[in-house]
Amino acid sequence: MKEVKQKKGRGSGINPPNPYHNLSHDYEQDLEDNPYEYREDVDEKTQFIKVHPKTIINKVISADIPMMYSVNPYQGCEHGCIYCYARPTHNYWGYSAGTEFETRIMVKENAASLLRREVLAKKWKVAPISFSGNTDCYQPAERKFQITRQMLQVMTDLKHPVGIITKNSLILRDLDLLQQLQKDQLIRVYISITTLDETLRRAMEPRTASISQKLKTIETLSKAGIPVGVMMAPVIPGLNSHEIIEMAKVTSDAGALDMGYTVVRLNGQLGEIFKSWLAVNYPERSDKIIHQIEELHGGQLEDKRTGKRMRGEGKLAEIIKDTFRLARQKYFNDNNLPELNLGAFIGSGIKQLVLFE
Repeated sequence: MKEVKQKKGRGSGINPPNPYHNLSHDYEQDLEDNPYEYREDVDEKTQFIKVHPKTIINKVISADIPMMYSVNPYQGCEHGCIYCYARPTHNYWGYSAGTEFETRIMVKENAASLLRREVLAKKWKVAPISFSGNTDCYQPAERKFQITRQMLQVMTDLKHPVGIITKNSLILRDLDLLQQLQKDQLIRVYISITTLDETLRRAMEPRTASISQKLKTIETLSKAGIPVGVMMAPVIPGLNSHEIIEMAKVTSDAGALDMGYTVVRLNGQLGEIFKSWLAVNYPERSDKIIHQIEELHGGQLEDKRTGKRMRGEGKLAEIIKDTFRLARQKYFNDNNLPELNLGAFIGSGIKQLVLFE
């Protein structure tokens, strides 16, 4: 077996071939100005590929996911989180779920204009829209392209409710817009913190904000009056599952109002990628961790079952669930973030104007 070396600043050390390239029919990439042709051996330099989708709001149809609608300004993510459930979706764009997921970033340049048009459409009924959901809307590319800020400006202008989940402190750049939204109770934020161990964080999600930055982000948002919670996602047995109680305490002290979690699931190429990463970073625990993940999902790494894929099943899943329940009771009093205001939206009065744009 070929030796895998971890690349500095990257999560995946391998780049498995896109399974769709083996299909008998031709695959045609619907990308504009794409400077990259597929090959297995990619370099470490990130390429930003500008795309112009026809729609931007995605309706989420899943009993496991509380959001109804999501918007993703980027596809692929330079954060490089090794466990990311979005990795296999990169295959649909013609890329690998491995290194290419981190180095081939699709940038939806027209996202803000599409968002404005779609929420002003006659058929639109106001409902919270979540920024992110697939990849992080505040990933490093946002510092350059500022598409998330443009979308937030749309939501602010129209007084439309929005939720955000991110693991990047870059969200503080947009504190001015977040505070404007909060005046009408139109914003809530979840900061994703997977571990309190900085060594593990660097290996597992190399280009995310440090743990101290994430905690500072919670504190700053909280002091600014922005409702903020924490997502411990995913919980991985043998790596971070022992941190649930401490995670609740530390994040509650920082000002978080709520805490949620999911368990790890390794669908598609993610299983191969995660196994390779474990072999490099935690070889002495690799087999045990894989077996425990399989225990959560009926003996498999993959799990697409509604009601079980996000929480797992069996004794280990019950232990995680009970520990999490106790943590929330002790440090959050089983609180939830406040409901978003659906009545402030001013778009209904100007919908006709969109016809003249």
